[in-house]
Amino acid sequence: MGNLSYYMLVISGVVLQNLLSCLAENVTANFVFGDSLVDVGEEVGFNFTPPYLAPTTSGPVVLQGVNYASGGGGILKGTGQIFGGRINMDAQLDNFANTKQDIITRIGEPAAMKLIENALFSVTMGSNDFINNYLTPVFSAAERLTVSPIKFVGAVIFKYRIQLTRLYNMGARKVIVVNVGPIGCIPYQRAINPSAGDKCVDFPNGLAQLFNTQLRGLVTELSSELTGSKFVYADVYGIVQDIIQNYSSYGFESANTACCSGGGRFGGIIPCGPSSKICEDRSKYVFWDPYHPTDAANVIIAKRLLDGNSADIWPMNVRQLLASS
Repeated sequence: MGNLSYYMLVISGVVLQNLLSCLAENVTANFVFGDSLVDVGEEVGFNFTPPYLAPTTSGPVVLQGVNYASGGGGILKGTGQIFGGRINMDAQLDNFANTKQDIITRIGEPAAMKLIENALFSVTMGSNDFINNYLTPVFSAAERLTVSPIKFVGAVIFKYRIQLTRLYNMGARKVIVVNVGPIGCIPYQRAINPSAGDKCVDFPNGLAQLFNTQLRGLVTELSSELTGSKFVYADVYGIVQDIIQNYSSYGFESANTACCSGGGRFGGIIPCGPSSKICEDRSKYVFWDPYHPTDAANVIIAKRLLDGNSADIWPMNVRQLLASS
């Protein structure tokens, strides 16, 4: 997505996409929904599921899955308006509906529905609804007095429930839902909130925690209400927070500064570009640029999603979900 990727803040997306691609041999198909970190990031050696808009994503290729993710996309329609041509969650679901019809045309409806029901789905949405909506200057302080965090999060969850239910109604059964990471800890948020000092910024993190609490409840309700479904809640917020708080024990030397720095405190003001300064060893940094984690951090997160306990991913990890019937 070009420069759009610099502004998207879902810390987990590229990790999950890399992980699911690694496990592709155990999955009939892999369908991915989300924002920029799902389809743009630092590759750790696996092939990505082909993007929906690529001209080569046609024919038998779609039988192995499709990536619908879009930089700037959000749960709410108005999220990320500054980025123009972003594809929100509703539009991504429309695109999946098109793919589903293509699959039916190619192999027939019974085989198509079996393929979809056995496929793995991952959804990484929510961060942009805060960073590129509620927390933007466009959403003024006056509006935030009228639309409280509780009210805004409630509206996002209400919409997300409709979207995830629609995904189920189109055949999805194994669905990983990724929560919002500690967006107040990324170098960008630290840089634009100097009053926080060396700490993470409380307000963005508080929004993420409020959303995540309701999201976990939503995942529980959907699994209970939708027959045959297995919705899994991936707590990337907790994983990344643990890495940041205990970075030295993971082998990192910096947990708050971007390796690719465009200036400002923590290297968080200007996106990584040709004029940026690059650290000598990116494996010693948690963050690659003002927004994205490094490969080294991604690998840690991926392993915990694959084999972690219920504190990391609930009610089962990715390996257990793949093995479930």
